[in-house]
Formats: sequence, structure tokens, C-alpha cells
Amino acid sequence: MSNADILIKKIKEKINSSDFSIEEQEVGRVVEVGDGIARVSGLPQCSAMEMLVIETEQKSVFAVALNLEEDTIGVVIFDGAHLVKEGSLVKKTNEILSVPVGDEFLGRVTDALLRPIDGGSKIDEKEKYIVERVAPGVMKREPVTVPLQTGIMAIDGMIPIGRGQRELIIGDRQTGKTAVAIDTILNQKGQNIVCIYIAIGQKRSKVSRIVEKLKKEGAMEYTVVVSASSSESAAMSYVAPYSATALAEYYMDQKKDVLVVYDDLSKHAVAYREMSLLLRRPPGREAYPGDVFYLHSRLLERACRRNEESGGGSITALPVIETQAGDVSAYIPTNVISITDGQIFLESNLFFKGIRPAINVGLSVSRVGGSAQIKAMKKVAGKMKLDLAQFRELEAFAQFSSDLDASTKKQLDRGSRITELLKQSQYSPIPVSKQIISIYAVNAGHFDDVAIENIRKTNDNLISYMEKSQSHVFDAVLNGWDEKIESEVKTALEGFKKQKTEEEK
Repeated sequence: MSNADILIKKIKEKINSSDFSIEEQEVGRVVEVGDGIARVSGLPQCSAMEMLVIETEQKSVFAVALNLEEDTIGVVIFDGAHLVKEGSLVKKTNEILSVPVGDEFLGRVTDALLRPIDGGSKIDEKEKYIVERVAPGVMKREPVTVPLQTGIMAIDGMIPIGRGQRELIIGDRQTGKTAVAIDTILNQKGQNIVCIYIAIGQKRSKVSRIVEKLKKEGAMEYTVVVSASSSESAAMSYVAPYSATALAEYYMDQKKDVLVVYDDLSKHAVAYREMSLLLRRPPGREAYPGDVFYLHSRLLERACRRNEESGGGSITALPVIETQAGDVSAYIPTNVISITDGQIFLESNLFFKGIRPAINVGLSVSRVGGSAQIKAMKKVAGKMKLDLAQFRELEAFAQFSSDLDASTKKQLDRGSRITELLKQSQYSPIPVSKQIISIYAVNAGHFDDVAIENIRKTNDNLISYMEKSQSHVFDAVLNGWDEKIESEVKTALEGFKKQKTEEEK
């Protein structure tokens, strides 16, 4: 057999073994690109929120379809927008925007698409959740009755948060909003709660400090940090809270209680505004698009406490909103206030006076209220919010009066003592049993003879005394509040007072 025959035989074998079936694929082309936004022609079967892959010379770039127009598609590019050029090939994935979920995320730091950025091991993408799932319906929910203790006396006593609640943290910049959220995460140690902290548009240095603090306090074991930093695209800031909530829903499906902190939704709204204006969507009030309310409502409505028939578990949301000069009537603040179940308002004036956490009790409210408090806390702290609000009003008027009657003076003295007691250092959450004893002591007048500047020191001494001699009382108050427990608390307080008097002699 000649060489030509051998060659022909090999060619025939190759032709016979080859697969000539036609594979059909829908592709498009980038017709315009800039500022992280691309316009794509083609792809007539593309769905809203569908993941797309843009082929570039260096790597494949992920994007998502947001605007479906007659001739083109408005596409938002997540990262690598600088690589995309006019004429780049765009492919459909036939997959609505999804993120990986799983137990391996605990203790990790990820980007907005839940890809690890902490230098740790790769996470297996065994299961995926759609980023924007529909919130559970009314019949799948149950009332919020189980407390979520923050470890902050002013909040647990006056503005209680329950598992499944949405409580807004609102205030000007640098008033301690993030500090309240981080203290709440630290206080969940040993409470069987998964925490997810989402940093939207924050500096990487700030996120790094928060992660280090959580590691130092042993809180990263039950926490996931999702970071969409200020140096990343608006699309990453936009998608981060939805991705994190999808992960929270995975843990809720495991019948777990989850705490999610969105820090902060003001920057989230700004990122969405940027994307919308670049996509040529019509601007509305303050140049935000008309659906900016829906942007946050469909996110926060996913936080709830599900009933057992629907799978159980809960998601508690702590969204953060930044105000300008304390203006809670601005567009985004009013939107989020109307979506949430209450707000913790942090005031600049109180912060600069040294009252920290700087909570304005007049504007702060929890629409769940005493339902999210244990019996003992509900009993001892019931009147405290009203007393403190009245004290703040009286304090303002008392500045202009030199002559005060005895009852007003007494109310001012008591208010000053409560204010001093509620001051709390950052990263030092207090167990609820100790909070109950402290609040009872100040309300019952046991600190009336103590100089205001010594209130916190005296309270620390009281707690130390009770830990040594009456430690069973702390367990007792967690299980309820009756005459017997109150009598034991009174006896302990009298014993402490007696010891203090003897030491002074």
C-alpha cells in the first residue's frame, strides 16, 4: 500500500469518527461600553437578571442583563469592565443571577458574588441560590416573640429587637452606627445564631479592622463578612446585599436563626442610582430612579420568622442608613423607615456630649416592643423609655430655670443617673441577666445617693459582688420575674449597700 493510500485511509477514519452535529448558540455583540455599563445587540431570548459572559482577550467577564429594550440589552458588568471593548462577543448562560451557598462560608470574607477574598481555601459550589428570591408570604410567617439580645443596655431595655425583626440603625456619619451592629454580632457568641455582615461601599481598611476585631473576639466562627468596597464597581455594591441575603436564606432553610447587617443601604441606593442613570432610566426625586423604594423593600421583606410548617428559622435584618445633619425626612431614610419595624436613631449632639451609644429615645422605636423581651426585662425596664424621654425634655427646659420644685429635681436626678448607667464602651456587650439587675437597681433608687460620675463604677462593683455571693440570681431572672425573685434581688442590693457602707467607714 502506497503512502497516498495510507493517508487516504487515515483521513476516512478521521471523518467517520468525527461528530458533525450542529450546536446552536445565541450570541450578541457589545455595541457600546463605558462606566461599567454595556449595550449589547442580539440575544433576543435573554431574560431579565440573566448572567452573561463577555469574552475579552485576557479573560471571560461576568455581567447581568438589567434593561431589556427593543433593539439592545442594557448590561451591568461586575468586574473587569476595562477589558470589554466594542465588538466583544457576549454569550448567554441561561442562568438567572445566582450565588454559591453552604456551611463552608462561616468564618470567611467574600466579595459581592460570594467569592472568597481572604486568601483561604476555595469554596465548593455544591449548591446555588438565586440572588433575588421571593420573600415568604404572610401565611408562612409567625409573630416575632423570641428576643435577639444586642448586649447594649439602652437597646435591650428600651428598643428591644426580636428574631425575625427589621430594625433600622440611622444617624449621621461617625455617630456609632457600625459600632452598634458589631457589638450585636459579638453578643451572639454561644446563642446559635449565624451572623452576616455586609460592607457596602466601605473602605477596605475599615472592613479589615472589623474582621480583625471579630477574629480577636472569637466571633468569626459564626460570622460571614461580605465586602463590596468603595474601589469596586457600582454593580458589586448593588448585588452584595442580595447575595448575602440568599446565603442567609440558605441558613434559614437549615432551621437556623440568622442576623444580617447591611452597612449601609444609603451607599447601596447611590450605587443603584449610578447604574440606573447610566442605563438611561428616567430619574425621579433626588435623581433616584422611581423603583428605589422597591429596591429596598424586596430586600428587607425577606427578613422574617418562618413558622414550623414552612421550614422554621428566621432572618433578622439590621439595615444602616446615613442621614445628613440629622434629617430623617430625606428620601432614602423615609423609604427605609417605612419598610422596617422600628429604628434606632443615633444623634450627633448626644455623641459629642459623651453619651455613647448616642441613642435618641424620643425618635427611636421598636414596633415589636415588649413581645421581644424576656419577662424580667419587660417588668423592670417597662417605664424606663418614657422616664428618659421626659428627662430629656425637662433637661432642655431646666437650663432656663433657676428655681425647680422637688419633684422636677428628683426626676432630673433620676434621669441623669439612668443616662450615666446606659453609657457603654464599644466592644463590651453586657449579658441580659446583668442588665436586668442594673436597671432594677437604678429604677428602685439604689443609686440615688451615688455621685453621678461614680454610677458606672458602683454598678460594676454591684455586679462583681453579686457574682461572688448571689450568682444564682442571674440564672433566676432569665426564667421569669416574681415576688420571690424580686425579694432575692432586693436582699442582694441591701447586702451590697451594707458592705459599701462598712468599707467607707
